[in-house]
Amino acid sequence: MNIVIIEDERLTSDDLAETLVEYDTSISIVAQLKSVKESIAYFQKQTWPDLIFSDIQLGDGLSFEIFKSLNITVPVIFCTAFNEYALDAFRANGVDYLLKPFSKNTVGAAIEKFKRLTNSHKVDDAISYSKILDLFESKNSNGKSSLLVYYKEKIKPIKIEDIAAFYLEEEVVHLVTFDRNTFVASHNLEELETLVGSNFFRANRQSLIQRKAVSDVVSYMGRKLLVNMSVPIQQKITVSKEKSPVFLDWLSK
Repeated sequence: MNIVIIEDERLTSDDLAETLVEYDTSISIVAQLKSVKESIAYFQKQTWPDLIFSDIQLGDGLSFEIFKSLNITVPVIFCTAFNEYALDAFRANGVDYLLKPFSKNTVGAAIEKFKRLTNSHKVDDAISYSKILDLFESKNSNGKSSLLVYYKEKIKPIKIEDIAAFYLEEEVVHLVTFDRNTFVASHNLEELETLVGSNFFRANRQSLIQRKAVSDVVSYMGRKLLVNMSVPIQQKITVSKEKSPVFLDWLSK
């Protein structure tokens, strides 16, 4: 079975690839792609695999854009952190999903479901990815304008436009605002990616940053980019060499 993985976090992509091959040694990972642009270019030149595992939020957009622009003929399993809106959209449109963080058991269950559908000839290749993309874009444009944070013994709303960055420290997600206040967020970083929209970029596993908060970018240790922020962050914000082109494209928009 030939599988393509679309995931902009290299460690997550490698972990999924390893888990798939451990579950079924007949599986071959034919490509690991990291952006909408790269994926479209790849599928325009290559034959379709048997199955695709794809993250939703990539550095340069939603992965639904890939399948909207191409004549998709194979099943796609979307990998997502728990988000009830996302799951409702998938259920309504017959799309399968894999919740993050995934395990060998959940990955195996997704593969077995794919095999059952394939053997019974029930794989639906008429899914409207355009419709799902419209749902997500509508959610991003008309959804939450604020996030709730914990402040002392109170719950406080913070406007998303006032947030400079989110960062993970000691397993707790914090957010820092442009006026340099820091709060504990009520969502994990994966959930926040689907809530805050395309003005934010998942720089690495520990940080999610707002475009307006980036002061400049410099080379770091020869292989990475170091992002200097307009507000103080408790940790260095770095972008991997593999992710740098997608990040710079996002920054230029």
